[in-house]
Amino acid sequence: MAKEHFERHKQPWKAEEAGTLRTLAGKGKGLKEIAKALGRSEESTKDFAKKNGIDIARKR
Repeated sequence: MAKEHFERHKQPWKAEEAGTLRTLAGKGKGLKEIAKALGRSEESTKDFAKKNGIDIARKR
C-alpha cells in the first residue's frame, strides 16, 4: 500500500495554516479532517497543535 504524499511535507507552518487549524479545532473537527483540510499529515498536524497548545477533539 503506497503511503499518501503530502505536498507540504517538511514545510514550515504558515500563520494562515495555524489560524485554520485553530478555527477547525475550535469547531470540534477531528484530526483527520483538519489534516486533510490543511494538506498536512495527521502526525504533523498533531505535533504542531501540541506545540502550540491547540486542543483537537478526539473522534470516536
